[in-house]
This record gives sequence, C-alpha cells and structure tokens, in this order.
Amino acid sequence: MPQILTVIGARPQFIKAAAVSRQIAETQGLNEMLVHTGQHYDANMSDVFFDELEIPHPAHHLGIAGGGHGAMTGRMLAAIETLLLEVRPDIVMVYGDTNSTLAGALAAAKLHIPVAHVEAGLRSFNKRMPEEINRILTDQCSDLLLTPTATATQNLLREGVPEAHIVECGDVMFDAALHFGRKAEADHAGPARFGLTPGQYALATVHRQENTDDPIRLAAILDGLAAVTRDLKVVLPLHPRTRARIDAADLTDRLEALHIIEPVGYLDMVALEKHAAVVATDSGGVQKEAFFYEVPCITLRDETEWVELVEAGWNRLVIPNDPSAIHQAILEARGTRGLDIAPYGSGNASGIIVDRLERMLG
Repeated sequence: MPQILTVIGARPQFIKAAAVSRQIAETQGLNEMLVHTGQHYDANMSDVFFDELEIPHPAHHLGIAGGGHGAMTGRMLAAIETLLLEVRPDIVMVYGDTNSTLAGALAAAKLHIPVAHVEAGLRSFNKRMPEEINRILTDQCSDLLLTPTATATQNLLREGVPEAHIVECGDVMFDAALHFGRKAEADHAGPARFGLTPGQYALATVHRQENTDDPIRLAAILDGLAAVTRDLKVVLPLHPRTRARIDAADLTDRLEALHIIEPVGYLDMVALEKHAAVVATDSGGVQKEAFFYEVPCITLRDETEWVELVEAGWNRLVIPNDPSAIHQAILEARGTRGLDIAPYGSGNASGIIVDRLERMLG
C-alpha cells in the first residue's frame, strides 16, 4: 500500500493536516504516517489539537523545539532524514512555511523521495521574513505544488515552475473552517467561558517574529490594543513566546488593560473568531479564518500573502509602528463587510489533493 509520510510541527499545520488526513483515512489504498517535529511543544499549542481535530496522534514525535532558525532546521533535517531512511515512504507531504516544512522537504528531496507541498506558491515578497525563505525553498524542492489560490498559481508560473507540477486545489483551511465551525457550535465552545459577550469584543493574536522581537513594534501593538479598550473589550490569547518577549522588553504593564487568556484549543479559537466584532492579528491563518466567518480583520504586518482579502475589503493592512493607527483601524473596521468573493475554492480542497495523490502514487 502506498505510504504517505506527513511532516507537521506547528499549530496551523495541525489544522490543515486534519482536513487532508481525514480524507486519506477514508480513501482505500492509501496509508499515512504523521511525524510531529515538536516545533510547537506547549500542550495547549499541540497535544490538545490532535484530540479536538479528531486525527491520530503522530506515529513519531521528534521533540525538536527552541534555538535559532538554523539550529532548529538543521536538527529537524537530520532527524527526518534518519526516519525517511528507515520508513522509505512513497511521498513526503509538507504544509505551509515553517522550519518543519523546509526540513521535511529538504530531507526528502536529498533522498530522491517526491515532495508534495500543500499551500504552495504563497509570497509576501519580503525576504526578511524567515517564512518567505521557507516557502521559496520548499517550492523549489517539491514535485507536486498544491496551491490555495489563483494568485499562488501565478506566482509559481512566473518563477518557472512547470504547469504540470501545479494543482490549484483551493484552501484546506476552508475545509477545516466549514467542518470545525459546526463542531464548535455543537460542542458549545464560545466566548462565554472567557467572560465575553458575542459581538462585544475584539480578538487579537500576536506571535510573528518581526513584531515580537522588535520592542518598538511590540509596544505600538500593545498600546494600540489598549486604546481600543476604551470602546471595546480586547481579548488576547497570549502565545508563550510573545509573553516572554513582552517581559524581556519590560512591557508587561501594557497588558493591564487587555483581557489576557492562555493559548486556547482550536475549537475555542474558532468560537472566539466567529463571535468577535473585529479581529486584529499577525497570523496568516487567522486572517483567513476571520474571512471564513465573515468577521472584519486588521493585519498587523507590512504585507500579507492573502492579497485577495485586502483587495476585497475584508482585511486591512496596518504597519504596526503607530498605536493611534492601530487603534483607529480596529474601530473603523468594526461592523464593516467586504465584497462577496470566493477565492479559496468551494470547501473540497482535501478531496482534490487526495485524488491527485492517488493518481501520482498509481
């Protein structure tokens, strides 16, 4: 039976893999082995996701986390190579743009094992972002490039990727949003357990390196969010790494006005997104989830890979160096809607991916 080895390591990848893994499990003649690098090691950022997303816990957990990008990626590369030599899968599947993604793709390519990249072709055109380097290199290593949008497909074609290697399948996160949005409601996940009233709060997430590791930007984000609380409660599930950077920059007092909660499981996060008045984030995944649930979004970055949402008015880019600009953008976005668009497929990306894998594996 053809063997698919899937490498994941970070929270967004668990969500994406859940949709595709469920489809693989329902397909006769395919077998999947999940490998968790350990990049997100906090139980709330990892273990709970496998339970909530109804996918098997990984067959292998490499336990690799922390350190610089080079050290982390190198350790992952060595560990994944050892595992690939032992398992000899027919194809390696990777997701997104993390260090785990690049390590899995490189290890497989060097052993001449085909690579399938889910969420291929995304570009911010900012090579100062580690994620941008990971995307470009992973796409260059891949044999099957599974793009979520027409924009991503065009990016690859401009870079000279053969059209025969590209499949525009739609976004697997849309698949997940449809499935788990219903499940969150059925399981009564929701804002009430966090002391929040639906529609009466802004949801914020901050974790990206260019924001957390720059004290000026980090202070601007926290001050901008604090200013919003004069009109609207702001809830911030605080990523462990972000909390550490806030403490190191002596910005802990900036948290006093905010409604701080620990990182939450996926179903609770879905419910918080669905019932927010507005979302402010530097996460690529949360930008899209806000759109899926028809909630206006402010993206606290210099650029975004999801340009379709900015063009349609669902998303607003705000460079996070001015608290007043952040404050104003969040309040102005509240209660607004963008254009009716459907850039991410029809919710069957996982089926298209598995169909192509079946054909590729014979």
